[in-house]
Amino acid sequence: MKDIQFEPRILAFLCNWCSYAGADLAGVSRLQYPPNIRIIRVMCSGTISPHHIFHAFQNGADGVLVAGCHIGDCHYIRGNYMTLKRIKFVEGLFSMAGYNPERLRLEWISAAEGIKFAEVVNEFTEKIRNLGPAPGLEAVPQSVANL
Repeated sequence: MKDIQFEPRILAFLCNWCSYAGADLAGVSRLQYPPNIRIIRVMCSGTISPHHIFHAFQNGADGVLVAGCHIGDCHYIRGNYMTLKRIKFVEGLFSMAGYNPERLRLEWISAAEGIKFAEVVNEFTEKIRNLGPAPGLEAVPQSVANL
């Protein structure tokens, strides 16, 4: 039987003003990166809640990339500071739960960094490919959530 290579499913939350524009620049510049990534454009990386990240893993993502403006360059002043705080919080929860925090990546990518965007996607896809499929992250049953 022929071995089938694992192809990871990666969800990326990109801020509208910097990271999404960096991804657009990578595309316009015809930079090569794997098609494993699915992008969700958000107005600010600070709007990504831990719930969004957990929901992505619950629905089959093998990795999640959150990318925003560089620290100090946020169009909403403090959005990327909030992002940094939330990502550290989620990584801590992952570690406590025995879930590999390397499946979550935070990057600061400006609109002029199309090359960096392509490099990050290439590196992260390879890392997730080496980690293999993500173990199931089960949702808490609604009856337990209401306690």
